[in-house]
Amino acid sequence: MDKATGNRGSSEARCMAEQLAFSLAPPRSVSERHFVAAPSNATARHWLNQTGWPDRRLLLAGEDRCGKSHLLHIWAQKRRTELLDAATLEMDLIDRFGHAMPPSLAIDNIERITSERSLLHLLNRARESRTTLLLASRISPMRQTFVLPDLASRLRAVTVVTIAAPEDSLRFTLLLRLIAERQIVVAKPMIDWLLRHLPRTGAAIVEAVDRLDEAGLASGRPLTPAMARNALKGLLEEDDSVAF
Repeated sequence: MDKATGNRGSSEARCMAEQLAFSLAPPRSVSERHFVAAPSNATARHWLNQTGWPDRRLLLAGEDRCGKSHLLHIWAQKRRTELLDAATLEMDLIDRFGHAMPPSLAIDNIERITSERSLLHLLNRARESRTTLLLASRISPMRQTFVLPDLASRLRAVTVVTIAAPEDSLRFTLLLRLIAERQIVVAKPMIDWLLRHLPRTGAAIVEAVDRLDEAGLASGRPLTPAMARNALKGLLEEDDSVAF
């Protein structure tokens, strides 16, 4: 086998390993027992345990991976209702409800709305049917731009509960849980290093574990400090040459 063929074969093997690593990633659980309760999400949990929301509507706002979608799934599961995605909401999806709107409904990703007309129609139908709505958005509707004035006014009238940035204890628990779920072997010094140098968001924790998992599966070897630094290049807040 010549050098060119060998390099190509090696590259193809790495590509296949990376694809396998991605396909083996386990689905994240959205069950209640896997939700990490913390002071940063205490207000949201308190509101979700209450009844009689103003106008029967509530919107959870927070950054990516702050737990708002997880809370929506828990709330929808308890009420045995549907969770819709605003990014794929269309009139035909709403029309299938007919005149029998469910008693409650959850809608995620309001900031990614693609059909404002569909969402406005759904909000109007829900009000007529006295349907309780739980919404979620990465940003508050007050900071969003909408084409339809009626949709803007309806969403901005909804009570907004903000989920705060995760505290250190939540970041630590989330990191350990995700590492355990992926069955990644990580030494204590690496855990401490990750918590010191990763951005202080849930999204950064999730992305870091995803990258470490893919790196470990693709190489077929236990993670080393060099592998971790390389996998997390561009994600760390400080110079990724910092030793641990």
